[in-house]
Amino acid sequence: MDKIMQEIKLFNEERDWDQFHSPENLAKSIAIEAGELLECFQWNSENYNKEEVCEELADVFTYCIQMAMKLDVKPEEVILKKLEKTKKKYPVEKAKGVSTKYNKFEE
Repeated sequence: MDKIMQEIKLFNEERDWDQFHSPENLAKSIAIEAGELLECFQWNSENYNKEEVCEELADVFTYCIQMAMKLDVKPEEVILKKLEKTKKKYPVEKAKGVSTKYNKFEE
């Protein structure tokens, strides 16, 4: 992850683009790129172009990493922290094999 973060930082520094990367602008960019990722599946979810999907996925990842850098957080840490919370919301005995939202689990 460090190498990727260094490459993104260098890319932006060379172009003087960090000035445009406020958290708000990065959040907008993440949403826009996620929409472009979704567009890859718009009319036919079974015959998608994997190369196009990977390019859009890379854009989403890149903006997410930039957001983490801007917020001065480590992607691994925030992901693992959230995963621990999610594990508690979705215990295996209630969530395995179902897509039910955690607040709809039967007690």
